[in-house]
Amino acid sequence: MNIEEIKEKALKGDFLTKEEGLFLNANTSTTELMAIGHAIRMRLHPVAEVGWIIDRNVNYTNVCESGCQFCNFYTGKNSKKAYITKDEEYDEKIKVLFEKGGRQILLQGGLHPDLGINFYTDLFSSLKKRFPDLKLHALGPPEISHIASIEGISFREVLKQLMAAGLDSLPGAGAEILVDRVREEISKNKCTADDWFNVMREAHKLGLTTSVTMMLGHVETTEERFEHLIRTREVQAERPEGAKGFISFIPWPFMSEGTVLKKKLKRNFDVSADEYIRFIAMSRIMLPNIPNIQASWLTVGKEIGQICLHAGANDFGSIMIEENVVSVAGADHQFDAEGIQLAIREAGFTPYQRTQQFEKFTL
Repeated sequence: MNIEEIKEKALKGDFLTKEEGLFLNANTSTTELMAIGHAIRMRLHPVAEVGWIIDRNVNYTNVCESGCQFCNFYTGKNSKKAYITKDEEYDEKIKVLFEKGGRQILLQGGLHPDLGINFYTDLFSSLKKRFPDLKLHALGPPEISHIASIEGISFREVLKQLMAAGLDSLPGAGAEILVDRVREEISKNKCTADDWFNVMREAHKLGLTTSVTMMLGHVETTEERFEHLIRTREVQAERPEGAKGFISFIPWPFMSEGTVLKKKLKRNFDVSADEYIRFIAMSRIMLPNIPNIQASWLTVGKEIGQICLHAGANDFGSIMIEENVVSVAGADHQFDAEGIQLAIREAGFTPYQRTQQFEKFTL
């Protein structure tokens, strides 16, 4: 392969094959990968701005039967720790969010065996009635697949009912690595990679904006990371005309502290700063049809996140008023609104508060 031809192809915004991406990754310095990623970012977003958002993670339950080996958050439905969040708890959390200038909640939980479609539509409708300005960035493909299985209805029908009840956008949660070999090892009770993507296909047909995540640095191979990227851009390319589809891609390193997976494999899971920065650049290179790449400061910290803004990332995500999943596995970085804006400025960019649709936020 000719490395210069591959670089030129990437800079033009053409799709690299998996083999070309792997070759570029293996034969290019971090500095040059960063330069390519940043050049593509500036072509897509010529203004040197970086987005950030105020939202709050709210977990509607901690009961989950997926048994993911990387998660310390879930519990069984008969556990004394099990809960389903009550209306008054939502009210308190959302009022704090509004006071801090946010209008969106990231509403997630687990695959609760007893919660069908009516639970979610009643919850969404009730929240929207009490807080008409609230945006619901809620659930994810595994939950949609789970609800469809419980009810015996299609993914599309689940999404239509949730949208009618107030769903505004669908997170790319539960992706981990979208290759079934990996999923069978670390999250065998979750939906397959095909089902994950099929949920998103239906969401895009309905005009619902979505995102994609990746948890890297556990049992996956480099080739499987690239398979995840390539399938993602292929599904994005299928979206109907006018649909935003996958509006952003958010990769983060596996947080292993106290997890079953770490105990089982008896080894450390460390994604180095260099590896993460390179992957941000390769994500921008391999995903030319996904407009926004987010640097996960929550898991990698301020300084590495700032470097990623020069490697292809154009978004710094949320200040995370509340986060209960990766934080219990070792992610302990924090920002407030002032701090996240300062970090963006220190990196040489202008911060702008955004919505989930990546529009400038105004009260």
